[in-house]
Amino acid sequence: SFAHSVKIDPHDNIWVADKGSDMVIKFDPDGRVLMVFGRKQEASDEGTEPLKHPKPPLPPVDGMFRQVTDMAWDADGNTYISDGYINSRIAKVDKNGKWLKSWGEPGDQPGQLNTPHSIAVDASGNIYVADRGNRRIQVFDANGKFLRQIVIDVPSDPNAMPAIGNKPE
Repeated sequence: SFAHSVKIDPHDNIWVADKGSDMVIKFDPDGRVLMVFGRKQEASDEGTEPLKHPKPPLPPVDGMFRQVTDMAWDADGNTYISDGYINSRIAKVDKNGKWLKSWGEPGDQPGQLNTPHSIAVDASGNIYVADRGNRRIQVFDANGKFLRQIVIDVPSDPNAMPAIGNKPE
């Protein structure tokens, strides 16, 4: 209902993070649904209007998402899902879809997140989370242990030339 990202896993399956339905859907290469993570609100449920952003946020619920944003995979086939806009956490499920764990909470300290918006896994199994609201990338191990951060809110060189096109006035 509000697609946020589409990725292809190492087995050519198609994954969709749907922010509007609070679901991540795994399709085979022919477009058949293989797995669904999360749950869309039912039309008959009370409160099916757009999700609110309460402060402080409601606690996350294992297996449920609130405006999910992205997914990535490690070499063992585990899936990491950034549950971004409201829960501000990372979920980990195994290759069979079993919920393993989640980590992170709203905030700006190491290991805390503010709209985790994108996620990637390197060849060593480190998890890179684009922590959009905090203007940084946080790096975790596969169990959610904070390793380091990359700060991307730094001033640019005023004399730097753009890689493409003319320098703006």
